[in-house]
Amino acid sequence: MQLTGAQALIKSLETEGVEVVFGLPGGAILPVYDPIIDSSIRHILVRHEQGAGHMAEGYALATGKPGVAIVTSGPGATNIVTPIANAYMDSTPLVVITGQVASGSIGTDAFQECDITGITQGITKHNFLIRSAHDIPRAVAAAFYIATTGRPGPVLVDLPKDIAQSTMEWWYPSSVEELDLPGYRPLVDLDLERIAEAAELIAASERPVLYVGGGTLKSRASAQLLAFAERTGIPVVTTLMARGAFPDSHRQHLGMPGMHGMYAAVTAMQKADLLISLGARFDDRVTGKIPAFAPLAKIIHVDIDKAEFNKVRRVDVAVRSSIDRALEALDATGVVAQDLEVWWKEIDTWRETYPLVYDESDDEKLLRPQLVVESIYKASAPGTIVSSGVGQHQMWASQFWGFEEPGTWINSGGAGTMGFGVPAAIGAKVGRPDRTVWCIDGDGCFQMTAQELVTARSEGIPVKIAILNNAYLGMVRQWQEMFYEERYSEVYLDADLPDYVKWAESMGCVGLRARTVAEMHEAIRIANDINDVPVVIDFRTDSSEKVFPMVAAGASNDDIMVHPSQREK
Repeated sequence: MQLTGAQALIKSLETEGVEVVFGLPGGAILPVYDPIIDSSIRHILVRHEQGAGHMAEGYALATGKPGVAIVTSGPGATNIVTPIANAYMDSTPLVVITGQVASGSIGTDAFQECDITGITQGITKHNFLIRSAHDIPRAVAAAFYIATTGRPGPVLVDLPKDIAQSTMEWWYPSSVEELDLPGYRPLVDLDLERIAEAAELIAASERPVLYVGGGTLKSRASAQLLAFAERTGIPVVTTLMARGAFPDSHRQHLGMPGMHGMYAAVTAMQKADLLISLGARFDDRVTGKIPAFAPLAKIIHVDIDKAEFNKVRRVDVAVRSSIDRALEALDATGVVAQDLEVWWKEIDTWRETYPLVYDESDDEKLLRPQLVVESIYKASAPGTIVSSGVGQHQMWASQFWGFEEPGTWINSGGAGTMGFGVPAAIGAKVGRPDRTVWCIDGDGCFQMTAQELVTARSEGIPVKIAILNNAYLGMVRQWQEMFYEERYSEVYLDADLPDYVKWAESMGCVGLRARTVAEMHEAIRIANDINDVPVVIDFRTDSSEKVFPMVAAGASNDDIMVHPSQREK
């Protein structure tokens, strides 16, 4: 069967089971857009290529399937670099297809030409520049295989316009061997000797902690984690990227560790004699000052990526494996720690003494942002998905929303990408149309990608956006207040410019505003009753509110700052 390269590309995506792509056409990718008309694949037309990438990420994080984005060459390709970098940092499976100028024009500074494979070399697992239409099926199949195996991540396929227009005889790889990937060996045999060594350390420990990272979600190991934790009685902390991997309501869950983590979670790691790291990478936002991090703890590090071993902290036992297989193997040993009664009494004292708290709201003051998050959560059905941008609102969402299952927390971790929240929520809703999807956003983040609500409205994707509008770049303001003698340099945004209600309405959404507690509850009720169009709520929140607990950058986790009301304790 003779196909054009463009037809072969779309047929390859169909063969991979792709149901939806996010994209924006342009000259170099135009041949690919013609066969989309006849395809079973749904195309979501975005308003900016960054939106396409973040929507694909949101789709991937909510479904576990790889997200797919298609954009044109030059600025179309460079506009999606930020989502690619974000996906690389957070190990999100993404396949990005970019148009490229004709093969004979590459290197001539042709119109809308850029070396996108060179630009993204350091932020993709791999990328391909197609040289022949015959190679398209192999490149697409390899892209999906690489993106979804081992440590997931983004893969880019760059397709010159003349290759898309040329013809080929249709074929598709029938085996991994046909992909021609020398040196790529994502599947490894589990080393049972390392498992035995890990079991010995667990058996000898008196103050162990399960340090759960995003790799636990990537390997779909939540059931194995729950079984192992309940059998051993070991306390669990879940990083920002692992929220939902272990139920927040479970008694053994201490919460999130790190710079804005729960006091009990941070302190338990500091006092532990053993950290069992499951798909976590010892990020600086978790460790604080490295030499002072968990100084008494031996380390078991389980990760699919051997490059993570000893990168930040020397480990005692390194187990290269997916988290699910490693936990199953550890469980099979029947290992248990020492009697943990004393350890749990100490932890429970920390939990009781330093819970998450915030000042109460009243109608004479602006809303407390924590109350807004908590109120939306309490009014939401189980299984509601929540995304966020990056900043104070992200931390409050991770603290005050209760995560009970995987795939319900969609956020930007490693890259810390402002503007992630709105398009990621749209992608999540496309992937899980049966779920309610809220985005907890800040006014700074919202202004970066709000135009994608036009996409949501035109495509019938009813997401709900909560703007915690404090008129500032809140996290930057917090740092300037605490560490720069309240010298507020270039952080004021203005609560009334733009008018978020009118902006929402101009995009075909429902716009609401809440200044008081009563108005807040009513706005949330109205938003939850609307399920056919997007809703945006402008919550007027107190700009002086800060995120606590907090560990200052470069400080030891032992120097964690709690809420002012708790400091006398």
